[in-house]
Parts: sequence; structure tokens; C-alpha cells
Amino acid sequence: MVAGVDTGFFFALEEQNPTAIRIWKDREIITSSVVLFELQKKLLQGHFRKWHSIIDDIKLSISVIPINEEVALKAGHISHKYNIPGLDSLIIASLVEAKVKEIYTTDAHFVLYKGSEVKMINLA
Repeated sequence: MVAGVDTGFFFALEEQNPTAIRIWKDREIITSSVVLFELQKKLLQGHFRKWHSIIDDIKLSISVIPINEEVALKAGHISHKYNIPGLDSLIIASLVEAKVKEIYTTDAHFVLYKGSEVKMINLA
């Protein structure tokens, strides 16, 4: 089964979270292009000092889902209905559109999403 991951997953991975490590090693992973934006910003702010190649590693290892018109519109509905911030809604919408059954996160906003098609797994 394909696992969807958000930005927090990569923080958990860097911190050696056992579940994150297992998912990274054993599962096919997809993420949203918004996660690349957030990780790039964090890198520029000095995060991931031990993992400078994180962006390149992601691009080589996992599928990155782009934001298209359908995802953007779905994200608007998610943000409005569940009061989830815009970037988080874009990540959720892109992963839901990609038909993942599980999303691994450390973000409390993600558990606000109550879509029956996906299970949120909080690594925090």
C-alpha cells in the first residue's frame, strides 16, 4: 500500500522515529509538491543540518504529486469545511486525489480532516 507523507514526516525521519524509518524503508511513498516548498523553506532557515540532501533524496526516492486545478479546488473545500490552513489542505487534497489510504504526519491540523477514504497517522 502506498503511504502519503507530509512535511512533518521528514522531521520524524530525521529524529529517527521508528515508524517513520519503517515507512521510509518498506513502503512506496508519495508526497505533495507543497512539501518540497515547506522543506526548502526549512532548509533555508537552518533545519535539517544533518540531511542537507533531503530535497534531492526525496526527488530520487519518492513520487511528488503536483498541484493542479482539481487539487486546488478540493483543497479549498477541505480548508473551509475542516478549518485547516491552506498549505495543509493542499497537501491533504493532493494525497487524497492520489488515492492514498494512510497519511503520516506530525501536524495536529491533519487529524481534523475526517474524510472516510484516508486514515491520518500522527507520528508526534
